[in-house]
Amino acid sequence: MKLSGRVGRVKPSPTLAITGKAKQMKAQGIDVVGFGAGEPDFDTPDHIKAVAKKALDDGYTKYTPVPGSPELKDAIIAKLKRDSGLDYKRENVIVSLGAKHSIYNVAQAFLDAGDEVIIPAPYWVSYPDIALLADATPVIVEAKQATGFKITPAQLEKAITKKTKLFVLNSPSNPTGAAYSKAELEALAQVIVKKNITVLSDEIYEKLVYDGFRFTSIASLGEEVKKRTILVNGLSKSHSMTGWRIGYVAADAELVAAMGKIQSQSTSNPVSFCDKASIEALNGPQDFLKGWVAEFDRRRRYITDRLNKIPGVSCLLPTGAFYVFPNFSGCYGKKTPAGKVIDGSSALSAYLLDDYKVAAVPGIAFGDDACQRLSYATSMKNIEKGIDRIEQAVKALA
Repeated sequence: MKLSGRVGRVKPSPTLAITGKAKQMKAQGIDVVGFGAGEPDFDTPDHIKAVAKKALDDGYTKYTPVPGSPELKDAIIAKLKRDSGLDYKRENVIVSLGAKHSIYNVAQAFLDAGDEVIIPAPYWVSYPDIALLADATPVIVEAKQATGFKITPAQLEKAITKKTKLFVLNSPSNPTGAAYSKAELEALAQVIVKKNITVLSDEIYEKLVYDGFRFTSIASLGEEVKKRTILVNGLSKSHSMTGWRIGYVAADAELVAAMGKIQSQSTSNPVSFCDKASIEALNGPQDFLKGWVAEFDRRRRYITDRLNKIPGVSCLLPTGAFYVFPNFSGCYGKKTPAGKVIDGSSALSAYLLDDYKVAAVPGIAFGDDACQRLSYATSMKNIEKGIDRIEQAVKALA
């Protein structure tokens, strides 16, 4: 059977692969510490689950409008106004099956063959492949650890060509936890407006920020940048609703309509009872978040401090999300007790999993081979055990 050339251009998600292998090992009775999963370890709040259960009991199980119900759109519109001072109408909003699906639909509706998509590295693993699936060309711009894993306006402007169609901005970031300040976003917005390009602003981690950092949506920095912004968000990280698959886009009405057309021929509507639960998630109590963020903060400080005490490892304290992205390049060129050379992040990841039963995602998957991504969306007990094992693994190299 001859497959399409399209599928040959993309890679399976390495984060899902690592998590899947770790789960398989656990099912075999192996004591694996998993740092791979990109989802909160807290349960979905009870008041949200209660609404979903009621929707099921009430028979709310049929097809709903393809782009999301008017009531859910209204809840999203109210949320964007409340949190970021943004004004949108129903025709500017579409709900899809998670933020990843939202981004995929954006690419399908907005990109053509030959278009260039500027993606800062380190990047979320799916951005380049989603661009490739739309026959566009990812243009990777390196954001170094020395600059806090954030690109400068000069880097952005230099990367823009006549073929540039889209700039992907993820703040706070997966995998680094880096977040752009309002002033930094204003400087990037000047370039976006000057060069008349569009920015996809992935704001999925906006609620998970620390040390008094104030999240700013780039779309809130004036009408000129707003009309050039495709805002993507969802409920997976902020409300621990990863499996519910609810994401959304707020953008130009023409683009939203085009995305609706594509969605009508692929997945159709978001899950009906998840629609009802999402309205409650957006409109209902948000007080649970304070406790979640406090616990993530405790883990964040612990894991960063422990990693920085390991010889050959350096780790920035993340501003947001629930990942650390430590640099292990000081370990490269050394050999494992079995004689294997650690020649990059993939080799180190395999060594940690096979020899020390720790699952971390190699940085090469995110565009930075010097690092590993570790999620601290797991218990402190697991973090302590996992970092103990990583420390032992590094000390065993020679």
